[in-house]
Parts: sequence; C-alpha cells; structure tokens
Amino acid sequence: MTQGEVLDLIREALYVIIINSAPMLLISLIVGLVISIFQTVTSIQEQTLTFVPKIISVFVGLMIFGSWILNNLIEFMTGLWSNFSVYIR
Repeated sequence: MTQGEVLDLIREALYVIIINSAPMLLISLIVGLVISIFQTVTSIQEQTLTFVPKIISVFVGLMIFGSWILNNLIEFMTGLWSNFSVYIR
C-alpha cells in the first residue's frame, strides 16, 4: 500500500467523520446561539442553562439523523472490508 493510498483512505475517513458529526454540531450550535441570545435579552447569566437544552436537542437530533449516520458508517466500513485484500499487500 503506497503513501497515496493511505492518504486517500485517511481523507475519506475524515470526510465521513465530518459529514456524520455535522448535524449534531449544527444543532448544538443553533441551540447554544438561541439560548445565548435569550440570556442576553433577559440578563440571566447562568452558565449551566445551556447544557440541558443542548443535550436534549442533540439526543433528538440523534433520533432523527441516527439511521442516516449509521447507513453512512456501514457504507464506509463495507467499502473498507470489500477492499481488504488491497490493503494487505
């Protein structure tokens, strides 16, 4: 296996990681922004106020996007295992 093939494999793995984590990160970012605006408007400066809504929203996001994420991971792993003989040489 050449260095180029290893770099391609790493690049593909990082792409899969970024694509699969993007929905949860975006949900967390949006909820955090909304709560931050709410805290600014109401002058509530409680640091722990953002944790529970973020956790709940990420959990709901996992319920919504979980099957899509799992399908992406299965597709990536199937591609790796089907080309396993190429990686051993």
